[in-house]
Amino acid sequence: MKPIVGVVGLGIMGQPMARNLLKAGYPVIACNRTRSRMACLTDMGAEAACSPAEVARKAEIIITMVSDTPDVKQVILGEEGVAAGACEQSVVIDMSTISPSTTREISRILADRGIAMLDAPVSGGEKGAIEGTLSIMAGGPEEVFRRCLPVFQAMGKNIVYMGESGSGQIAKLCNQAACSLTILSVAEALILGARAGLDLEALLKAISGGAAGSWSMSNLGPKIIDGNFAPGFMVDLHQKDLRLVLQAAGEFGVSLPGTALVHQLFNAVQRRCDGGRLGNQALILALEDLAGVEARRR
Repeated sequence: MKPIVGVVGLGIMGQPMARNLLKAGYPVIACNRTRSRMACLTDMGAEAACSPAEVARKAEIIITMVSDTPDVKQVILGEEGVAAGACEQSVVIDMSTISPSTTREISRILADRGIAMLDAPVSGGEKGAIEGTLSIMAGGPEEVFRRCLPVFQAMGKNIVYMGESGSGQIAKLCNQAACSLTILSVAEALILGARAGLDLEALLKAISGGAAGSWSMSNLGPKIIDGNFAPGFMVDLHQKDLRLVLQAAGEFGVSLPGTALVHQLFNAVQRRCDGGRLGNQALILALEDLAGVEARRR
C-alpha cells in the first residue's frame, strides 16, 4: 500500500508534480492558497484540504512547493502549518528553493518534535515537472531519503542524495548559478548572430549539436527567437534564487562575478512592465536593449 502524500503549493511546478504522484498510484491530498488550482487534481481523484495542518494530519509524507523562504516557514511552522498537524511518523519534504540556513533551522525545530525533514529542491522547470523528469537534489537524514526515494521517482529521473540538512538547497543554488550563466551564453550568441544577420534558427541548429549545446540552448533558444517569453520559470523567482546564491557566496567567502552580472541584467528586465513575470529567457531583452537589435526568427 503506497503512503498518502500531501502536497502544499500547486503553482507552475507543484501542480504537475502532484499529477505525476497521482499517475504513479499515490493517494494525494492537496492544499493551495488559491483553491481553484485544486480542481484538476480533485478531478483526478485527489482530496482537497483547507490548510497545511489538515494535509499533515491525513498524509504520511508532506511535500511543500512554494515560492520563497518566508512562505515555507509559514506553511510549515505557521498557526495552521504542517507542523501543527504532523505526527512523529511524518516526513516533511520541502521542494521549494530557499535559504539553506532557514532549511536547517526548520529541520531542527521539526526534529525536536520527532518529525523528519528533507530539503529536496528541483531543476528542470515546468517542462520537467510535467514530464516527470526533474532533477532532484536532496539533503537530510539518509535513511529518510531512502524511504522517500519511490516518491521522488514518481516526479523525477535524476535523484541525488547530497548529504546533511541544507545540502540539497546548497546544490540547488550551485545549479542556479550554472543555469544563469548558461542562459546568458545563449543570449549573447543569439545577439551576435542577429547583429551579423544570420538565420537564427539555423544558428541554433548549428551550435546546439556541438560543444556549446545545452538544455538552455535547446529549450530556451527556440523560445527566444519565437518571441515567446511565457514563463516556465519566472524572472522574479529566478532573481529570488540569485539573491540566495549571492548571499551564500558571501557566507562562504567566494566571488561569483558572472552570477552577479546576470543578477544585474535581470534587474533591467524586471524594470519593464510585468518584466518580472516573464520567463527567464527574457534575459535576452536586456541584451537587446544594449545591442540595439532583436534576436528573432526571420
